[in-house]
Amino acid sequence: MVSSDQRRRQLAREKFERQQRRREEARRKAKRRNAVVAAGLAVVVAAGGAAYLSVGLADGDSRDDASQQAAPTPTPAESESSVPEPKMAIDAKGSYRMSLDTDQGAIAFTMDAAKTPRTVNSFKHLADKGFFDGTKCHRLTTEGIFVLQCGDPKGDGTGGPGYTIPDENLAALGKPAADGKVTYPAGTVAMANTGQPNSGGSQFFLVYKDSKLPPSYTPFGKIDEAGLSVVKAVGAAGVVGGASDGAPAKAVTVKKAAVSEG
Repeated sequence: MVSSDQRRRQLAREKFERQQRRREEARRKAKRRNAVVAAGLAVVVAAGGAAYLSVGLADGDSRDDASQQAAPTPTPAESESSVPEPKMAIDAKGSYRMSLDTDQGAIAFTMDAAKTPRTVNSFKHLADKGFFDGTKCHRLTTEGIFVLQCGDPKGDGTGGPGYTIPDENLAALGKPAADGKVTYPAGTVAMANTGQPNSGGSQFFLVYKDSKLPPSYTPFGKIDEAGLSVVKAVGAAGVVGGASDGAPAKAVTVKKAAVSEG
């Protein structure tokens, strides 16, 4: 039988361990924020900045913390490869269509395998497995850049498929301007990454209004008009709490994702 003294010591030890975990998580977040700023990916906005494509919105992040960075990348957790990239199983010269059945409406986009064969192959592999089914589009940015980020099985910006895929098609949007950025046009679908080359996993972002970003994010899809209207409506509804970056106020859950040829 555990004495009251032993119980108090156990509770104190558990409290200390929780504090240590929180401190370690805070250190990791600070390190990620500093890395983003050093990489020049921060986009300053009136609300203090937005944190989308450079660092994922991890569970427990406050909206104030999240609004101090900007760019579409998940946290480094997604870049840790534990399984191999799927073998090529598509027509590398073909055209494919990804359909997302969401609770806000259908979002579909075409993918050109000739330009982004490994990205398309990965998305078909994951969709065929039901990987995206039931996932949330966890992050919306409404200032500086205009994107909705999806594809995280954890729903907090840290999830991925357990493998990474290489960057592709990075020159497709033209030569960067003097600020090192190119325009990702409205309707573009591109890969999120950790800010490091060849670190894409399953997270991707939907551009609902022209956005300027470094040419570091694989553009691999084009949203159809009906789907773009759905994403624009989510963007117009804003972010939870009125911030410029964070969970969308109009929550988006992918009920079913499918990739078909043609």
